[in-house]
Amino acid sequence: MAAPTSIMTEPDRQLWNGMLAQLRGSAAAICRQWFEEIEPMGLSGGVLSLRAHSSIHRDYLQRQCLGPFNDAARNVSGRLLSVRFLGPDDEARERAAAPSERAGTAAAGVSENGRGDGLPATAVETKPVPGHGVPASASREESPVTYAGGGGHDDSLPLSPDYGFENFVVGPSNRLAHAAALAIAANPGRAGYNPYFVHGGVGLGKTHLLQAVCLRITEAMPDASIYYTSCEGFMTQFMDAVAAGEMAKFRHKFRHVDVLVVDDIHFLAKRDRTQEEFFHTFNALYQAHKQIVLSSDAPPEEIPDLEERLVSRFKWGLVTSVGMPCYETRVEILKKKAAMRGIVLPDDAACHIAAKIDSNIRELEGAVVKLQVTAAVEKRPIDLALARHALGEREPSGGPEPRIQIQTIINAVTSFYGVKMTDLQSKRRQRSIALPRQLCMFLARRHTRFSLEEIGGYFGGRDHTTVMHAIRTIEHKREADAEFGAVVRSLEDTIRIPTVS
Repeated sequence: MAAPTSIMTEPDRQLWNGMLAQLRGSAAAICRQWFEEIEPMGLSGGVLSLRAHSSIHRDYLQRQCLGPFNDAARNVSGRLLSVRFLGPDDEARERAAAPSERAGTAAAGVSENGRGDGLPATAVETKPVPGHGVPASASREESPVTYAGGGGHDDSLPLSPDYGFENFVVGPSNRLAHAAALAIAANPGRAGYNPYFVHGGVGLGKTHLLQAVCLRITEAMPDASIYYTSCEGFMTQFMDAVAAGEMAKFRHKFRHVDVLVVDDIHFLAKRDRTQEEFFHTFNALYQAHKQIVLSSDAPPEEIPDLEERLVSRFKWGLVTSVGMPCYETRVEILKKKAAMRGIVLPDDAACHIAAKIDSNIRELEGAVVKLQVTAAVEKRPIDLALARHALGEREPSGGPEPRIQIQTIINAVTSFYGVKMTDLQSKRRQRSIALPRQLCMFLARRHTRFSLEEIGGYFGGRDHTTVMHAIRTIEHKREADAEFGAVVRSLEDTIRIPTVS
C-alpha cells in the first residue's frame, strides 16, 4: 500500500467526522477526549489512514479500537472500508522503506503490481508498520504489543495513554507516592529512590503510577529501554527459558534495560527459584544504576515466604503506599475520568457517586463508563437522576423523591450518643462531643446535597476545611475500627428512608 497522502479532502473529512459521531453513540466505552486530535490522512485503496499524535496513542487505537473503527467507517460510508493507524513518524518510515522494497521487487523480475506483467499498480503494498494495520493472526514479530522507547520490548505489557501523570488525581492518601514517581520519571536511576516500591490495596492507583513513570520516561527519553511486565510475566518467561535452555537470552533481556518495572511483585511468594533469579537481576540493575520500579499489595516485610535478602533490597530505596481516596479525592477522580472520555459530569452527580462508591478507583471508573453508556443508549443527558439510575437505585413511585434532612441525621446521632444538639453546635472539643459532631458532618455530606460550607454553617459556623477534616477522620476510623464501622452502618440504616418498590 502506498504511503498515504497528507492532503485531506472534504469528503474524507466528512467521513471522519461521521465516524466520530457514530463511535460516541455505539462504542462510548472506548472513546477518549484525545480522539479529537486524531488526524485523518486520506483514503487510499479502500483504507482510511488515521494518524495519532504519539506511538502510545497509536498502539491504544490498534489494541482497543480497530474493530469499532472499521465498523464505523463501513456504516458511515456504505462501503467496505478498513482503517489503519499511524504514529507521528510512521509515514516517513514507510516512504524511506518504499524505494528499497520496490528495487528488490524489480530485481526479482516482478513488477510493482505483483503480476509480472509490467502494468502500473494502483497501490504498492509495503511491510506493515509494527503495531497497526496488522491482522490479529499476524506473528508477534510483526505486531509488537507496545512501544516502550527506542529499546522497548515487544513482549512487555501494553501502556495506556489513560495512565499519564496528567490524569492522576493527587490526594492525602497518595501524595508521597506521586511525588516520588515524578522524581523517578525525571531522573531514572539517579533520583535516590531506587528501588521505588509502592504498595496498597486493589484498584487504588499503583498500576497508574507505574505506567505514568513509563510514559513520562518514554516521552522525555525516547531511546531509553523500558521493560514493563507483571510478576507473573517474569515468572512465565523464566520457566520458559529454563525449559528451552535459553537462560543467557533471558538474563540479557532483563539485565540490560534502563528501567525495569514489575507489577504485583508479591506473587514471588513461595517461588524459590524465581526469587533467586530475580535477586540476581535486581543486583545487576542496581549496581548499574538502572531504575527498578515495583508494586505490591503489601509492604515488603508482609509478603509471605519472601526471602529476607529480597525484603532487604526492596527496602533499600523508597517504600511508599497508596490508600483509599477520601471523599473529595473521589469526586475529583470521577470528574477526571469523565473528562478523559469527553463528557461533563455535573457536580451533584459526581458527589452522589462518590458518596455511594468508596471502595476503589476501578469501581469509580466503572461507574463513569456505565453512566456514559447508559446516557448514549437511552439518549438522556448526564445528570443526578441518570447517575442514580446507572447505579441501580430505584426511583420512588409517584411524587418527588423524599430527601434525608440534616435534622434527621442529628436526631439519630444525638440519640445514639446521648448528647444534645446544642453541644454539637457549640465550640466544645471534648472527644464525647467532637466524635458525634464529626459523624454528623460525615453523614450529612454522604446523604444530603448540602455543600461543605452549608454543613459547616449548620454546626456552629465552622468552615469547609473543618468539615473536610471531619469526613477524613470518620473514613479512617471506620476503616481501622470494625466496631465503629458497624455503628456507622447502623446509623445509616436508621436515617435512610426505605425505598419504595
